[in-house]
Amino acid sequence: MRFDWSNPYRTLRTPVFARNVVATSHPLAAQAGLRMLFEGGNAVDAAIAAAAMLTVAEPVSNGLGSDAFAILWDGEALHGLNASGPAPAAWTPEFFRRRHGQDERGLAVIPTLGWDTVTVPGAVAGWQALHERFGLLPLARLLEPAISAAERGLAVAPVVADKWARAASVMKNFPGWAQTFLPRGRPPSVGEKFVFPGAARLLRLLAENGLREFYDGRVAERLGAWAQKTGGALTAGDMNGYRPEWVTPLSMEYRGYELHEIPPNGQGIAALMALGVLKHFDLASLAPDSAQSQHLQIEAMKLAFADIRRYVGEPRTMAVRPEMMLDPDYLAARAKSIDPARASFPGPGAFPQGGTVYLTAADEKGMMISYIQSNYIGFGSGIVEPDYGISLQNRGRAFSADPNSPNVVAPGKRPFHTIIPAFLTQNGKARMSFGVMGADVQPQGHIQTLIRMLDYRQQPQAACDAPRFKVNMDFSVNIESRADPALAQALADMGHTIHIDDVYHGASGSGQFIWRLAGDDDTDAGYVAASDSRRDGCACGF
Repeated sequence: MRFDWSNPYRTLRTPVFARNVVATSHPLAAQAGLRMLFEGGNAVDAAIAAAAMLTVAEPVSNGLGSDAFAILWDGEALHGLNASGPAPAAWTPEFFRRRHGQDERGLAVIPTLGWDTVTVPGAVAGWQALHERFGLLPLARLLEPAISAAERGLAVAPVVADKWARAASVMKNFPGWAQTFLPRGRPPSVGEKFVFPGAARLLRLLAENGLREFYDGRVAERLGAWAQKTGGALTAGDMNGYRPEWVTPLSMEYRGYELHEIPPNGQGIAALMALGVLKHFDLASLAPDSAQSQHLQIEAMKLAFADIRRYVGEPRTMAVRPEMMLDPDYLAARAKSIDPARASFPGPGAFPQGGTVYLTAADEKGMMISYIQSNYIGFGSGIVEPDYGISLQNRGRAFSADPNSPNVVAPGKRPFHTIIPAFLTQNGKARMSFGVMGADVQPQGHIQTLIRMLDYRQQPQAACDAPRFKVNMDFSVNIESRADPALAQALADMGHTIHIDDVYHGASGSGQFIWRLAGDDDTDAGYVAASDSRRDGCACGF
């Protein structure tokens, strides 16, 4: 790929070239990962160190109670890791009906926040699985930068401070949250020191006793006791024995490359479906920021979302197999349903029956990892176990109470997940590890940035900085305010319902990218990395 190395979009960032590189949404996390590479660790060591640091430096998006996913290139093959946790044993539709009533359809209400959104957190088990299989450095060394930052405190970054302030009024009354995250009775200001003693205590315990302590030792007991005291259903028994799952990524060919995503229970298949639709259009003949190009991408995402909202859940409960959803003939037929000039409100196709952080790291030996961990909505459920500083995700919010849904809540079942790492290969070789955080913007960010790179040859930082759209649940579309106003008007004229997003780090997500470079003779030339200007992060390397 010969990129256009210019950048037509407003940004303070430039692409970073190096043979060892880390890109994350917070500079201290990127530097923690880079320290591991300096010390002889590999990309997995760097990712674990960065992930641990992010639980301290960016608690507005993730924590020690997060879930996680990863796609890893070990130098020869891809490996996928699903570290999302299951529902507590007590959870059934009737459980939610008793505690939260029912809606106008007669279905049990599943809340957005609180204990009844907390599934077993999987991120720490994900760290363990990655470290046991691929890590080189001792676990205690990987956790040391995060422990030091939590004990000594760190200055709060601008975007983190803004998100913290926005969350405080909603979160402050949940058990343990204010005690942990409002140490002065208010959110910290930009540049103000935040000390996180609970997280330091837990990370040091895990460094000394191993990561299984979180699930089979005193941490699980503490979480179970906190739940019992404050009204939660999670028990130590739900935690005991939890293991993440190694999976084979799904893929879709596009313009001579292969995009790889984690299979359901996540939404990565939506990005693959959208690309499978868009390959039937000559996007390169259209201007990258034109209404015509954006319209086709929006319509492809609508079709993909209509299908995944109807059919995707825990794989064993899906009536439609993933390979059916990626069938070339089916996607070609879906492409034909797109009107190039008018917006649509599609339903699902018919089949024959049968608050997030993202980081990526790469080392000079060729290992690359695409990694994502999240509390889901900002700080997550609002529940924090204060002694260990465990802020718990609210992934259970994504369950359905509809008995006809593949995502209906059930004991020990994993919910539908929005967080998705991505990976790109070319001719069977690693080309790019990347991701775009931000709930259901993630598959949309994947296709928008890929199209900019593969169809329009925009370099990774430019593709990252470019204005984005976001298709919402009701098929209305958010457009960033920094986009050309003529684009929003042209899309509205096509029949789209347009909302302008005035918060730069708001609905359109944030990405990190590492592209493997090759010389004219296809020999290794290191990497180029980009970090989204919508967050506080950076890419760094040596």
